[in-house]
Amino acid sequence: MATYNDLAELLFPEITKTIEDLEKEYPERSLPEGAQVTRFAPSPTGFLHTGSLFTAYIAYTFAKQSQGVYMFRLEDTDTKRTIAGSADELIDQLEEFGIIADEGYFANGDKGAYGPYQQSARADIYKTVIKHLILEGKAYPDFCSAEELQKIRDFQEANKILPGYYGPYARDRKLTVDEQIEKIKAGTPWVIRYKSNGDHNKKIKFKDSIRGELELADNDVDIVIMKSDGLPTYHFAHVVDDHFMRTTAVTRGEEWIPSTPIHIQLFRDLGWKAPKYAHLPVIMKLDHGNKRKLSKRKDPEAAVSYFLKAGYPARGLLVYLMSIANSNFEEWTITNKSLDVSKFTFSFKKMALDGALFDENKLNYFSKEVIAATPKEELFKAVKEWASKNSESLLKKIEMDEEYFSKIINIEKDRPNPRKDYAKYSDIEPATWFFYDEDFAKHDALPFDEKFDKDFLKAFLGEVADKQLYNATESEWWNSVKELAAANGFAVSNKDYKANPEAFKGNISAAAELIRIAVTGQKDSQNLHEVIDILGEERVKARLKSAI
Repeated sequence: MATYNDLAELLFPEITKTIEDLEKEYPERSLPEGAQVTRFAPSPTGFLHTGSLFTAYIAYTFAKQSQGVYMFRLEDTDTKRTIAGSADELIDQLEEFGIIADEGYFANGDKGAYGPYQQSARADIYKTVIKHLILEGKAYPDFCSAEELQKIRDFQEANKILPGYYGPYARDRKLTVDEQIEKIKAGTPWVIRYKSNGDHNKKIKFKDSIRGELELADNDVDIVIMKSDGLPTYHFAHVVDDHFMRTTAVTRGEEWIPSTPIHIQLFRDLGWKAPKYAHLPVIMKLDHGNKRKLSKRKDPEAAVSYFLKAGYPARGLLVYLMSIANSNFEEWTITNKSLDVSKFTFSFKKMALDGALFDENKLNYFSKEVIAATPKEELFKAVKEWASKNSESLLKKIEMDEEYFSKIINIEKDRPNPRKDYAKYSDIEPATWFFYDEDFAKHDALPFDEKFDKDFLKAFLGEVADKQLYNATESEWWNSVKELAAANGFAVSNKDYKANPEAFKGNISAAAELIRIAVTGQKDSQNLHEVIDILGEERVKARLKSAI
């Protein structure tokens, strides 16, 4: 009579290591008390999803906050869905957000003592653990074809039986070792299944770091742990990886909650301590009054590249994501105007249980705050770098005169409450076109208020061109404008204007608007004094006379 040892050797003759060998090769980490080991473990199947960035950011923050370790692990066992080059693209995009792994898979090779960090390179590790399970009678080869599995499912559905490969419906679980060996030697295709000892009529309890104690049906399905191609399934591989990489906290989307009993059961049967699980709420979108998950297919903002191409500063998006992550974050920003998120104490206990609605207005608010607080030199460098990749026309303007452009984007930067004109770098060109004569010349329709006749406008703008102060402080310039306005029938005092509006051409703001329109071609612009200062006396006079 054949034994489990005979079966294990027939299945994996090349595997000579034992679990004990792996325990020595990947020992417990020596870290400070309370330090957390987290990981971001994407599949290389496409672009970086906004939800994935959120997951990676939380894992990174939790590790760094505890003086722990953040890993990048590539889960590439689903070869049919793998897209060449996407793994390196994921790493590059995360790096733009400052989320750089302490160890893990990198484009130029692994870094760290707990690798390989690419699942397709860890086949022998998985086989070693599976061989151990075979030896203990906790796993077995299954020879059911796709057609045979479908027949089992059809029978279950027809008879209103809970579908799955379990108990009496786990056909090949009943085979003897001799029968299994006979089929293997005959060349019958096989997969390896885990032999569950669970009961779906019973409950399993576990503590989620965000949701507290959860109670779910126990797992009794004999899940596949190794596919016919020799690679493991996600359920099995991540359990092995998290154990031998010594992961202490797993952050992942709430869609994995139903699978957690399987994972806890595997940890238990292997005699390993399971990490803490934190199932993050998904990012939702309001669609015709209904909440739904951000869709890769429907929503451009589901891809992180959307924000990068639009020119949102990476820190702006991270600040916004933290506002989703913790309910007390926005209160914290009131007294922490720098928005240095690294100084905020993140907590799983402050996370909402329901999916947060993606709010572009709130993203724009935080992004404007971040851009306004960015030092001049740093902002100029960031905008130029973005333009070099995304806007040929803006890059041309920057390179035409870098000092001039830097002045434009830093108007009112040095004030206690700096201007907040831009939510993203793509907002800059549409808001600053009038600083460039070539663009300004294309806008010859000036939106003056029709109540002012042309002769008055000519006379007033002529006086402004000749008599307003140039190269002066803002208060000196403004006093000269007020004098010109008063001399031309405008009320310098709003109180006087409100008391008797018919006696004046308008208030001082109306006078300033006429100057603004003539100089910028529009009713709204950045601080008019600084605009005039940057344009310079010669160009301003030319524009005023052109308006005349």
